[in-house]
Amino acid sequence: MPHPEHSLTLFPAPQILSGVTTRRIMATVIAALLPALVAAVAFFGARALLVVAVAVASSVLFEYLWCRLRKLPNTTHDLSAVVTGMLLAYNVPSTLPLYMVVIGSFVAIVLAKELFGGIGRNFANPAIVARIVLSVSFPVAMTTYVAPNLALSDIDAITSATQLAPSAHAASPFELFLGTQMGVLGETSAVAIVVGFVILVVTRTITWHVPTIYVGAVFLFSVLTGHDPFVQVFSGGLMLGAVFMATDYTTSPVTVRGKVVFALGLAVLTCLIRFWGNMNEGVAYSILLMNLLVPYIDAHTADVPVGVSREKWKGIPAGRFARRKDNADA
Repeated sequence: MPHPEHSLTLFPAPQILSGVTTRRIMATVIAALLPALVAAVAFFGARALLVVAVAVASSVLFEYLWCRLRKLPNTTHDLSAVVTGMLLAYNVPSTLPLYMVVIGSFVAIVLAKELFGGIGRNFANPAIVARIVLSVSFPVAMTTYVAPNLALSDIDAITSATQLAPSAHAASPFELFLGTQMGVLGETSAVAIVVGFVILVVTRTITWHVPTIYVGAVFLFSVLTGHDPFVQVFSGGLMLGAVFMATDYTTSPVTVRGKVVFALGLAVLTCLIRFWGNMNEGVAYSILLMNLLVPYIDAHTADVPVGVSREKWKGIPAGRFARRKDNADA
């Protein structure tokens, strides 16, 4: 028998360790979300900060209570609930009653996340699910927007028309990019979202593939169908969804090929809903539908291991190589 000092300790793959943790990833995402928060407060006042605070606090509270109820380790320290709360707040108008914000937090944390096993196991982006539930449950409240404090043109104080609506006030590309138009808290300022995108890419928190292809394809499809591409790209939730929600680790493909397919699918669905559907906005539903297809996209775009022929690889049952995402976005 070999001497204990000369024996090997075996561990399952992967054997490469890094200092990247879920908490560190979430902290980077929070930093990338801050420019949009500054823009929201500048455009919509202190009420925007209050909505964000309530969304974050209630999201963290619901996760804490769930862990206590289920006698599970407290996971609020990983900051994923904070990210979910911020994204939820960014998906609602500043005028939304606070009790509706709390309902959205409950849907996002308990129904869309924890009931499916917690972080890394949710079937769709929790903030997207919460936005859709709130839009269906409270359609008037979710489509009533306040004119930004820094609006460059004379518009009504409160209206239900966004730039994607046929009756909307015509804004210039500069106004659209800056964010001086009505909408939910986090989607109006494209420049703030671009800053967040740069932070995420530079820190290698996300890759450029999904946001760039998604936005670029919508721009191209808009030109080909005779729609204003700047309105389609800089209005509504396209930029916010492309950068912060379509890139969710748990609900987006792993491979580059998969990300390309995923992004193109998002663009096609968004344009179909916007151009020929009965809704002005289509980003949330597009992301939700493509989230459901991610397991199939992964299965058909998986990389072939070195030394294994593609024909043989296709014959191996996919269940033997099912992936598990433990370090994933909320």
